[in-house]
Formats: sequence, C-alpha cells, structure tokens
Amino acid sequence: MNPTETKKTAAKKSTKSAVTKLSVFDRAGKEVGHYEIDTAELAPRVNKQLLHDVVVMYQSNLRLGTAKTKSRAEVAGSTKKMYRQKGTGNARAGSRRSGIRRGGGHIFAKSPRDWVFRLPRKAVQLATRMALVAKIRDAELTLIDDLKFDAPKTKDMAAILKALNLKGESLLVATAEQDANVYKSARNIDQVTVSPVSGLTALNLLTPRRVLMTKAALDAVRSRSAKTKREA
Repeated sequence: MNPTETKKTAAKKSTKSAVTKLSVFDRAGKEVGHYEIDTAELAPRVNKQLLHDVVVMYQSNLRLGTAKTKSRAEVAGSTKKMYRQKGTGNARAGSRRSGIRRGGGHIFAKSPRDWVFRLPRKAVQLATRMALVAKIRDAELTLIDDLKFDAPKTKDMAAILKALNLKGESLLVATAEQDANVYKSARNIDQVTVSPVSGLTALNLLTPRRVLMTKAALDAVRSRSAKTKREA
C-alpha cells in the first residue's frame, strides 16, 4: 500500500461513527444511568480552523467600533506658517497642527467603524455542533437527568454544582428551553452562565472550561441537528 492509500484509509477510519457513552447524574451527584450518543450525528469531525473563524466573528461583532482620535485637519490651531522657510536655523515647518508637534493631530487618526461581519449560516451552525463534540471528546461535558427549580434558589444551584464537582470552575449550564428559575438561581454564582439550546454558540461553548447539560437539552441539540441535515 502506497503512502497516499494509507492516508485515505486513515481518513476513512477517523470519520467512522463512534458511539460515546456518557454518565448521567442526578442533583445529588449520584450516577443514575448512561446516555449513548454518536458524535458523528452532530459533526463528523472537529475543524479547528472553522471554530477559530466563527469565534473571531462573534468576538469581532462584540466590538463597539467607537474609537475616535483627531487628525491634523480636526485639531484646533492656526494654519499660518510658523516661521519663514529659510534663515532661522530651524527645521522647515508649515503647520502647528502637524502630528510631530505637541497638540497636533494624530498621524494615523482612528475613526468609528463597523466591525460586524457574517459567515454562512450553515457554517456557524456546524461550528456550534463541533464545539459541543469537542467538549464531549475532551470529557468536559457533564450530563444531568433534570434541572428544575420551583423558585429561584442560588443555594440549591450551588449545592448541585458542588455535588457534581463543578464548583469553582467556569461553567455553562445548558437547558432545553429558556428557564427563568434556573437562570436566576445561577446568575449570582461566579463564572457560571446559563443558556437554552437555542442560544448555544461556538463562543459560549468554548469559553468556559466545563459544560453542564440536561438530557432534554442534549436531545434538543440532536433533533435540531437532524432537522438541519434534512433541510440541507
């Protein structure tokens, strides 16, 4: 077998589906079951370049673009020549607004600009699924059977995180739907953010070190992925 055929065979093996068995925990941190998922359903492979491009897009779109400095045309000052051209012994100078003089304008003045740009929608959606697959493969995703509160209670949320050994780490809590009680229970805990499945992005998945996701949320991700593939 020549080297080219060897590379093709290795590539085929790397794209084969691999079922991953995830442990499912309850609120007390006790393992109550397992969840099997084929990561190829979400993304056949993790493309680091695509993840990088999408994260840069999100970060760029967060920039305000309001930086502003004055050029030599905008600063106050006379346009009169400071002194005659020859005979003074000084270097030639025309305007006191020059960027090399104190009080002069900036030579490369900044002006407000729009940093927003967009990548193709399908590429952005694929990057989100790739980010989730990366978390699963790196064992940075914790699955919980249920995460509901009758009323907002930060103390209860903190107890759950402690039981799951997630206390003190940057964490994203992902729920199937928008849940006000979960959000209010976690918003005062340092380095913890909450997002429904509809709000997941490559950026908010990759920023924290760990992800806590409910079974219903992972089911929702899989159904959304299947729907996207059917529409493609």
